[in-house]
Amino acid sequence: MKIVVLDGHTENPGDLSWSGFEALGELTVYDRTPKFDDAEIVRRIGDAGIVITNKTPIRAAALDACPGIRYIGLLSTGTDVCDCAHAAALGIPVSNIPAYSTAAVAQHTIALLLEICSKVGVHSAAVHRGEWQRCEDFCFWEAPLLELSGRTMGIVGFGQIGRATGKIAKALGMRVLAAGSRPTDEGREIGEYVDLDTLLREADVISLHCPLKPETSGLINDKSIAKMRDGVILLNTGRGGLVDEEALARALRSGKVYAAGVDVVSVEPILPENPLLGCDNCFITPHVAWTPATCRRRVMDIAVENAKAYLRGELRNVVNLARKP
Repeated sequence: MKIVVLDGHTENPGDLSWSGFEALGELTVYDRTPKFDDAEIVRRIGDAGIVITNKTPIRAAALDACPGIRYIGLLSTGTDVCDCAHAAALGIPVSNIPAYSTAAVAQHTIALLLEICSKVGVHSAAVHRGEWQRCEDFCFWEAPLLELSGRTMGIVGFGQIGRATGKIAKALGMRVLAAGSRPTDEGREIGEYVDLDTLLREADVISLHCPLKPETSGLINDKSIAKMRDGVILLNTGRGGLVDEEALARALRSGKVYAAGVDVVSVEPILPENPLLGCDNCFITPHVAWTPATCRRRVMDIAVENAKAYLRGELRNVVNLARKP
C-alpha cells in the first residue's frame, strides 16, 4: 500500500527514522505541504491508501478527490486538522496520538507562568549586560516579581494535560479550579470543579487546555475577559483559536490582563499583523511545547502502531467512529 506523509519535518527534522512506516508500504515523505493549496494536497496524496499528516489540513474536498484513501493517521492529539465527520461518512478511520506529550506540555505551561512571575530571562539578560556589576546594592530588580503560593489557578479543560498542569500548580501552593471537563476522582484530588463563570471570576491565573471546537472557538473574548479579575494572567498551550487575539491584546494593553503566555496562535506560523506581537507583556513561544525528542519519538511509535493496527483490520486510537474497513 502507498503511504504518504504530508508534513514530516516538524515531527522528524532528521533525528528520528521513518523506518517503521517504510516497513508497511511504499513511503513518500514531504517535509512540508502548502496548507491552503487544496490542489497540491490532492496531488501529493494521489492514490495513496494511507495518509499521515500533522498540520496539513485534509478537508472534505480532498477526501472526495482522493478515493484511494483508506486510513488517515494524525501526528497529533488534536483532530481539527481533518474533516473527521466526512471521513467517517466515507468509511475512513482517523487515528490520533493520545497522551504523548502530557508532561512536556504541562511543564511548558508552567515555564511560561514562571517566566511571567519570576522574570528569569529579563534579569539574566540584565546581569549579562553588566547591570549587576554597576549596582550599588547587593540586588536589584527590573520589574516586580510575583509569588504564586496562595493564588488561584483556573484550568479550562481538565483532561490529562490540564490535570498534569494542576498537579504542578498545587505543588507550588496554588488553589486549583477546573472547568470544562467531566469530574473524575483523580481530578477532585487535584482541584475543585466549578462552572466556567466561577473560574473566570475567581482565578488569578487561567490556563487553557480544552480542545478547539465550535463551542470553544473564541472562548476568551471581550465578554469573558470582563468577568475576570483585574490583573489576571492568561496561559494558552492548547489551540490559538480558543482566544480572540484582538480582545486579548486590548486587555493586555489596558492592564486588565497582567500578562499572557502562549505557545499557540490563531494562524501558524504567526502573521506579522498578529496583535499579540505588539504587547510586551505577552510571552510567545512558537508551538514548541510538544517537541522534546522523547515526545516526538512517542508520536512516531504510536503512529506506526496505529497504522499497523489498521492493516490488521483493527481500529486503534480512532477518533471519528468510522466503521471497520
